[in-house]
Amino acid sequence: MELAHSLLLNEEAYNQLGEVQKAEFIFDWLRYLEKLLLATSRSDVKEKQKTLVEQLLSLLNSSPGPPTRKLLAKNLGILYSIGDTFSVYETIDKCNDLIRSKDDSPSYLPTKLAAVVCLGSLYKKLGRILVNTFTDTVGNILKAMKSAESQGRYEIMLSLQNILNGLGAAATPCHRDVYKAAKSCLTDRSMAVRCAAAKCLLELQKEAIFMWSTDLDSVATLCFKSFEGSNYDVRISVSKLLGTVLAKAIISKHPGAAASRQSMRRVSLEEVLELLGTGFLRGSSGFLRASGDMLKGTSSVSRDVRVGVTQAYVVFVSTLGGTWLEKNFAAFLSHILSLVSQSHPKATQTQSDAVCGRRCVSFILRATVGGLLGEKAQIAAAKDICQAIWKLKKVVDASMSDGNVETRLGSADVTASQHTLVCALQELGNLIYSLGTTAAPLLQDSSAGILDSVISVILHPSVSVRLAAAWCLHCIAVALPSYLTPLLDRCLERLTVLKSSPEAVTGFSFAVAALLGAVKHCPLGIPHGKGKIIMTLAEDLLCSAAQNSRLSAQRTQAGWLLIAALMTLGPAVVSHHLARVLLLWKCVFPVSPKDLETEKSRGDSFTWQVTLEGRAGALCAVKSFVSHCGDLLTGEVIQRLLPPLPCAVDLLTQLSSVLKTYGSPLKTPSIVYRQKLYELLILLPPETYEGNLCAILKELAADLTASDIQVAASTFLLPPLCHRDDLVILSPLLQETDHRFIEEQLLLGNGIACGSLEYDPYSIYEKDVLGDSVPKPLPPVLSVISSAIKLFGVVCAHVGEAQRLLILEQLLDSIKHTKGARQQVVQLHVVSSLSSFLKYLAGSKGNLGPEEMRRTAVALVMGALESPNPLLRCAAAEAWARLAQVVDDGAFTAALAQVSFDKLKSARDVVTRTGYSLALGSLHRYLGGISSSQHLNSCVGILYALSQDSTSPDVQTWALHSLSLIIDSAGPLYHMHVEPTLSLIIMLLLNVPPTHAEVHQSLGRCLNALITTLGPELQGNSTSISTLRTTCLLGCAVMQDNPDCLVQAQAISCLQQLHMFAPRHVNLSSLVSCLCEILLDNSVLVNLCSPYLLLRRAVLACLRQLVQREAAEVSEHAVMLAKDSREELTPDANIREVGLEGALLTLLDKETDQKLCHDIKETLNHMLTSMAVDKLSFWLKLCKDVLAASADFTTVTCVDTMQEEEGDKGDDASVLTTGNDDKSYPFTNPRWATRVFAAECVCRIINQCENAHRAHFDISLAQEMKKRDSRNDFLVLHLADLIRMAFMAATDHSDQLRLSGLETLLVVIRRFAAIPEPEFPGHVILEQYQANVGAALRPAFTSETPPDVTAKACQVCSAWITSGVVSDLNDLRRVHQLLVSSLTKIQAGKEALSHLYNESASTMEILAVLKAWAEVYIIAVERHKSHRQPLKTTTCSEESVRNGSCSSDGLLDLVHTDLGTLSRLWLAALQDFALLTLPSEFASQLPVEGISVEFLCSLRSDATMESITACLHALQALLDVPWPRSKIGSDQDLGIELLNVLHRVILTRESPSVQLASLEVVRQIICAAQEHVKEKRRSAEVDDGAAEKETLPEFGEGKDTGGLVPGKSLVFATLELCVCILVRQLPELNPKLTGSPGVKATKPQVLSEDGSRLVTAALVILSELPAVCSPEGSISVLPTILYLTIGVLRETAVKLPGGQLSPTVAAALQALKGILSSPMARAEKSHTAWTDLLRSALTTVLDCWDPVDGTHQELDEISLLTAITVFILSTSPEVTTIPCLQKRCIEKFKATLEIKDPVVQIKTYQLLLSIFQYPNPAVSYPYIYSLVSSIVEKLQEIDKRKPEDTTELQVFQEGIKVLEALVAVAEEQHRSQLVACLLPILISFLLDDNTLGSATSIMKSLHDFALQHLMQIGPQYSSVFKNVMASSPALKARLEAAIKGNQESVKVKIPTSKHTKNPGKNASIQLKTNFL
Repeated sequence: MELAHSLLLNEEAYNQLGEVQKAEFIFDWLRYLEKLLLATSRSDVKEKQKTLVEQLLSLLNSSPGPPTRKLLAKNLGILYSIGDTFSVYETIDKCNDLIRSKDDSPSYLPTKLAAVVCLGSLYKKLGRILVNTFTDTVGNILKAMKSAESQGRYEIMLSLQNILNGLGAAATPCHRDVYKAAKSCLTDRSMAVRCAAAKCLLELQKEAIFMWSTDLDSVATLCFKSFEGSNYDVRISVSKLLGTVLAKAIISKHPGAAASRQSMRRVSLEEVLELLGTGFLRGSSGFLRASGDMLKGTSSVSRDVRVGVTQAYVVFVSTLGGTWLEKNFAAFLSHILSLVSQSHPKATQTQSDAVCGRRCVSFILRATVGGLLGEKAQIAAAKDICQAIWKLKKVVDASMSDGNVETRLGSADVTASQHTLVCALQELGNLIYSLGTTAAPLLQDSSAGILDSVISVILHPSVSVRLAAAWCLHCIAVALPSYLTPLLDRCLERLTVLKSSPEAVTGFSFAVAALLGAVKHCPLGIPHGKGKIIMTLAEDLLCSAAQNSRLSAQRTQAGWLLIAALMTLGPAVVSHHLARVLLLWKCVFPVSPKDLETEKSRGDSFTWQVTLEGRAGALCAVKSFVSHCGDLLTGEVIQRLLPPLPCAVDLLTQLSSVLKTYGSPLKTPSIVYRQKLYELLILLPPETYEGNLCAILKELAADLTASDIQVAASTFLLPPLCHRDDLVILSPLLQETDHRFIEEQLLLGNGIACGSLEYDPYSIYEKDVLGDSVPKPLPPVLSVISSAIKLFGVVCAHVGEAQRLLILEQLLDSIKHTKGARQQVVQLHVVSSLSSFLKYLAGSKGNLGPEEMRRTAVALVMGALESPNPLLRCAAAEAWARLAQVVDDGAFTAALAQVSFDKLKSARDVVTRTGYSLALGSLHRYLGGISSSQHLNSCVGILYALSQDSTSPDVQTWALHSLSLIIDSAGPLYHMHVEPTLSLIIMLLLNVPPTHAEVHQSLGRCLNALITTLGPELQGNSTSISTLRTTCLLGCAVMQDNPDCLVQAQAISCLQQLHMFAPRHVNLSSLVSCLCEILLDNSVLVNLCSPYLLLRRAVLACLRQLVQREAAEVSEHAVMLAKDSREELTPDANIREVGLEGALLTLLDKETDQKLCHDIKETLNHMLTSMAVDKLSFWLKLCKDVLAASADFTTVTCVDTMQEEEGDKGDDASVLTTGNDDKSYPFTNPRWATRVFAAECVCRIINQCENAHRAHFDISLAQEMKKRDSRNDFLVLHLADLIRMAFMAATDHSDQLRLSGLETLLVVIRRFAAIPEPEFPGHVILEQYQANVGAALRPAFTSETPPDVTAKACQVCSAWITSGVVSDLNDLRRVHQLLVSSLTKIQAGKEALSHLYNESASTMEILAVLKAWAEVYIIAVERHKSHRQPLKTTTCSEESVRNGSCSSDGLLDLVHTDLGTLSRLWLAALQDFALLTLPSEFASQLPVEGISVEFLCSLRSDATMESITACLHALQALLDVPWPRSKIGSDQDLGIELLNVLHRVILTRESPSVQLASLEVVRQIICAAQEHVKEKRRSAEVDDGAAEKETLPEFGEGKDTGGLVPGKSLVFATLELCVCILVRQLPELNPKLTGSPGVKATKPQVLSEDGSRLVTAALVILSELPAVCSPEGSISVLPTILYLTIGVLRETAVKLPGGQLSPTVAAALQALKGILSSPMARAEKSHTAWTDLLRSALTTVLDCWDPVDGTHQELDEISLLTAITVFILSTSPEVTTIPCLQKRCIEKFKATLEIKDPVVQIKTYQLLLSIFQYPNPAVSYPYIYSLVSSIVEKLQEIDKRKPEDTTELQVFQEGIKVLEALVAVAEEQHRSQLVACLLPILISFLLDDNTLGSATSIMKSLHDFALQHLMQIGPQYSSVFKNVMASSPALKARLEAAIKGNQESVKVKIPTSKHTKNPGKNASIQLKTNFL
């Protein structure tokens, strides 16, 4: 491929290739050429232009495939636009000649098409230069179109689009001709041609004024026609055309020429809407040509036209934009609602038409109001909708109150207005739902009367309206949880009062049920007592149902509906009412079959109707109970549920006879009863209805094959039974799209209604799959089939094999015995049931049964594999594979595969070939490649052949899809086929026409599977791998250029895979620019451009992966792209200004798809994590812009009144004015959810900065570094912005945003509280923001604030007060006052607390308040303590009192006033908690700690670190007090329990702060135990007197046996915990891990700061343990303790600069010292054992030194030497004086003395000094004898080699100190020798006065040191001194000279000190006299 990379085509290389490679080679060359031309200089291009043009034109004749011709054309255009244009006319003529050619053979077609494409590209690129040739060209192309086939028509339309684009207004002469041609293509039979024509017309309308003026009507009619029989792509393209043209008609300014004025007419909005309305209501039949059918009222508009027009409405409004919609909303709304109103009764004449029409209207409103308007505009829109509801309500009221019964009953108004009302109510609900708590002002506005209007229509005569109103209330309650309880109360009250109105009973029961369904979305819940009220009311309704026949049906339904909805509140509520519910359930069914018979003979049609509805309701209630209260389903409850079931099944079997008797009124109730029973049975375990399995199975079989079924609704039955991945080959409608809501109706076919709430009122309380949209249950006729199929799977798997076979054979017969359309329906049901059965069997690992079963099943599935319905074939293929999976027999699987092979070889029809090819793929998917390679070869061979069958794109699509499944499942087995498959894919990609997008999609899936199979191998460098890689990249490039969005999505996911496996080989800049172009194309109209949701998802999934690795690069490439592309991209999300990050935030704000939003957030989070610190200002500005863009400044003006300090007045005023300046924000009106995300980002940024440079939290350092380099940026410099953002968020209308704002404020306070203000010493930087903090907190304490916000605010208050930022009490009082107000509120008791939420919400608030006060109190006490200790003598100076800096008691004073109340409440809370957590019988044994331990015991995964730390600190504070400590000490079980809890906390929480706090509590527990043991020993000694010491009982753990029992031993529990900590930090300590218990040579390591702290804390605890044990017990634990301590020493003894010890080593040595000097080592019972163990420990330390296994460890000698010294000095002599050990220790010292490193020598001397001075000669002498000679030698060496730096000087000084110490301890007879050694060494360093002046500072210091020591030694050992001096005159002379020189210098310095003339002599004389 490298040969293709040249400016001219390498023809030599090209000619040597085969056909397929040639195509690849050409495509690769053209790709390269495109980049190269843009980068080559103009002169070079001109030089080669002639040859290049020839080469390119010659390619036209080599029949280029679609992607090649597109690239070829593009290159020609670029070449002429860069080089000379004189030969372009020849090229155009040549292309025109090729098009005129009469050759119609298929082989010549690619050449013709390529010529067409080239013309388009040339005109697009060169535009008006070619203006004089274009009429001929267009004429020629249009002429060619008349005889062209669909591909030709497609390419001609696109080419004309390009010609029009290039020429602009100059093309006017041809506009009419092009228009005419495009009109015919817009209704072409090929869908691709229709799309191309729409694109051409879209280009044409830019200049062709007639399209949006005179011909507007005909354009509209044409588009309506185009929608008929259209597919999704056509609807997208044509709706875009129609919407754009209509929008243009409204906004265009016509040319002002007087002549043209007559022909132009301004089109009004009304006319345009009327036009669209016509299409919606009458379809393409237009205005006048209403056909006879239409007039008779039998035909309605086909659904695809209606859906197309619906999309056009959305495009129309989106093109005009949000501002336009805001102005014209009232007119638009009334028009849209009129589409389903009484003025067009034909549009809603059947139920299914009405439901579909309503869906379309809802979609238009959602996409425009929900998608284009900001929050304020949405609130205004909600008011308009509300007005519309009032108007409609008045119409209904008027007609209802009309006295004349005739007119009243016949009033069409009532029924006709229902659909309009339903749409208005649903949109109102959706609007408020999306606004969340920001909708509060809307509901508080009494003039709008939202709630009143919604509640008033609950009494509407139509059930649909009552349900819609109830749903609207549900949305309001979810959005504004504070309205939930008041609404519930209001509805319950109306329901009770209006019990005798049938409308009120159903309407308000719907409302209550909908509101109960909202509770699960509202974390704060509803008061517990509501359950009882609802239950009582429900019982009352059920009991009174029989009293009044007019109301019996409604009351029965309402009663059961309320009970069913009540179940959603979960076990906590339901458990209280369960007995009553079970009783009602029992009473609703007859007791025995006999009673059922009597019932049948007695009733009439009406009573049966009521009975069936009541029983269906009861079944629903029980179903709701089973699905929402699983915890209550105990064995006993199930036993009580069962008795009515057999009777319910009996009734099911008798329904048909009841129907015969009473006729059609019972038809719907009986279907509903069936469906509800099936649904309940699906949920119950099959064992519960074992006795009825056969009866149920018969009923199911009858349902599935009933004679009266007409509807074939495969689209809702089959998708769940197909594999998700297979649905992609069927219809884009089955995939997720933005238009799924309306497109769904096209799937179901014209006769069937889409789902709607009125089909099943019981779904109103269920959680909808999509979250905010209305539940959409299907009509009972359909849903009963769906439930029957599911249940069939379960029941069939549980009946006996004989019964199973019988049923399957019966089903097979029923297919054979039906004909035509009915046969299709029965087959659909039967195959669905079989699939459901096989799926269930496979899931439960069941067994299919005997051979006949297999035969029947295979026959059933084979029939379906050959069905004309593609969806059924797809489900059958899945069943085929499931069958093989269930039978699980190689021979059977092989037989199934063989059947498929045979069918594929023999069949020629599309149906069989598609069905069986997918069956092969499915077999592979479930049986992992069916293992044999021969089998794989056959499969691949057949599928290769099928995928090249160009006569049928369907066969190609299915075969390639199947191939992709095989590649996926074969794994490594597929490697041998990779190359041929890849060639096949590329060959098809380059040749399949773009009109067959579905083939390309399957090719994309194959390529993706291949890339996955190759995996990391793609990184390789071998020729074969690089060829494969290049080919894969080539395939991706072809797909990226494909016009189909789903193919582009495939390309992106392939590139994403390639980037994952071989990142270096994917060109990041081109990939990022491709992704950004797709994203930003959409950013203006998310719901329009790139209409494909799946493409947007693919883009984001890819971006998300890219930024995980290379965030900065991705961001840079995006900005570069924005700078390069001039104005081609839409300016909306201006990447130049806000970067990719800002563009993503904009997208997040507009996107509605949950998965996409999640990916956007993830992408932004990854970018933030890796880049926020480096681009700090940029990120903070982004967040600030989002938060400020819609900050509602009316809410925050209160700040200004609070400004008392002048300093920050300006700052705060600026907060208020930011909203008023006219600067346009990059973000317009972001939604609250986006703002919440921005606030969360701020917190994340702060966390990121924590791990970065410390200057982020140090203002003076930050300012200094900023001065040094202005590019430096630190968080602390943005503090004002952080506070402002937190403030804006905390004072917003949205509760979620308030919570995020308070959290941000909390983070800011915690991180910045301690940073000093450099300009004002003694103050901190946060102090200037106290007014902002106060103002941000105040709104959270108002009465209407929800408890969760108040609780968060309390936390912030306590953090602020305890942070110490504000020291002046008067300033603190503002925030303190807020806490006082909340304390007053909770003291007032239940009356004052709001009844809006569940009691647990108020408990949460109370606990938050108490916790906040507790935190303040703890800090106040701590400060008081720490202040008191150093200030015992001093008093505060007046000034400091004035400044308030000395107000240590001030904080305590603040709390003091309320302390009485608080302590009472704190105790009460602990007591309540303890009582709550204990069963009542244990109330007497309440534990002492209560709440903290309880919390720690039941740690939920979401328990925040903060709460855990708070609990641990509370425990620490508790154990600081002696009394609780004595309780823990004396109650061992309690201590152990507490340790176990702490152990669990340490295991489950990674946070170092939590683990450290836990260890601190452990230490306190051990101290408590020590105190207890000491106390017992002391009292025993006092009692028994000293005389009988021998018989004292043993105190401490281990008593006199030494045994420590796990679970009963405090010491054991502590050891477990410490080991856990140590092994986590140092895994090498675990012998199991290292494989040997001995010393293992590993490199020592330095732990992190946190790790060191944890290890240190654990070692401190370990060293305390022996003191808790008895002597015997201590012997048991000592080995473990020593092993761990020495282990830490060994693993962390790292050499550090300057001879420092690492923190862990220091801790280990400290612990070692504590252990070695333990009294147990000397206690007589344990002395011997301890001595042995300590010797072993010393041996281990010595062994650390010696390299093990020949590997040398780099341990720090100083650490080990210090450890040996600790042993020598801290143990009793007998441990270290045994010869073998002593000898080794001495050797170590010797060896260390030899080390050259001066630092090591210094430390060695210091350690030796301590040993030599040890009082016991038995210990010290051996060292002295062995080492003294080496030391002297060393010092004499220094004498010869003068020291050069301070360390060497220090070595000398330390050595001298050792010798002097030796002199002091030596016996008299040896002393003289030592002094004689010492003196010469010292004298040798003396300088005389000549050399003293010129000596280095080091030598001077040495001289001073030597002289000083000589002066001390001389007098002490005068005789020796004299002898030495006498024997060596040289020494004496040197000494005297030095003394003399010294005196001179002393004189100069201190002339007054006369008596120091000759200190040596005087001193020696004195000594003599002393000795005498």
